[in-house]
Order: sequence, then C-alpha cells, then structure tokens
Amino acid sequence: MKPGSFTQIYIQLVFCPKHRECLLTANIRPRIFEYLSGISTNLGHKSIIVNGTVDHVHIFLGLNPKISISDTVKEIKRSSSILINEKRLILGKFEWQEGYGGFSYGHSQISHVFDYIKNQEEHHQKSSFREEYLEFLDRYEIKFENQYLFEFFD
Repeated sequence: MKPGSFTQIYIQLVFCPKHRECLLTANIRPRIFEYLSGISTNLGHKSIIVNGTVDHVHIFLGLNPKISISDTVKEIKRSSSILINEKRLILGKFEWQEGYGGFSYGHSQISHVFDYIKNQEEHHQKSSFREEYLEFLDRYEIKFENQYLFEFFD
C-alpha cells in the first residue's frame, strides 16, 4: 500500500467440505482452524476468529487490501486441503466445495460477529447450516440461483 493509505475492512468467509460431508470432526477442528488462521495471517490479513462445525467453517478477518477475497479463499482452501490430505486427518481425499460466502462488517460489529462465530456449536443446535446461509444471503440482499448454492442435505 502507498503511504497515506488507510483501510479497515472486516470480512466473514463461510465455506464447507465438498458434498457438505461432516468431515470436520471435533478432534481435528482445532488443528484445521489454527491452520486456516495461520494462512490468513501469512497472506497479511488480521485473523480474528476461525470456527465452525462438522460441515462448515467461518473465518472472520481484517482484510489486507493487497489481496482479493477470492484469491484469499482460493489459497486458504488450497493450502488447507494439502495439509488435511498429507497429514491424513480424514479417511479418503479431502476437498472443499466450490464457492464461498463473503460478508462485510463495520468496526462496531466486530464483537457481535466474533461471539456469533465463537458459538457455532450452540447456534447450530437451533438452526441448520442451510437456514443460516440463506439468512445471510437474505440479510445482505444477495441475489442467487439455487443451482449455485452449496449442496444442502438437511
């Protein structure tokens, strides 16, 4: 960035394993989420929190404006898939599903978003990932076609 350029951009990313398989089990999630946070940091973003459930992940970060959101997600998915497969953290081959959700927030919303992501297990006892994701799309008035949504099996 050029001297005199200042930014404050907060983004929540949401994506899931291919076929929305329940592969992110409790015993491997901490390692994977720590790795996802590290990738974000290595890309120059400020990793705020990474959490999720067995079938999806939320990443909340302060965005480095030198790298696009799509390039960020591509690198996070690429690097983490390599780790998961090389370390054999799951049986079979791991892949992330195509696509992602990206939602922006202001500074005053950081603590609310942090708490929401921190409490994913509790939140998903009341609502499904499908309900959560469609609510995001509705709240942010994002037009979509069903054929391009994640594969939902609930």
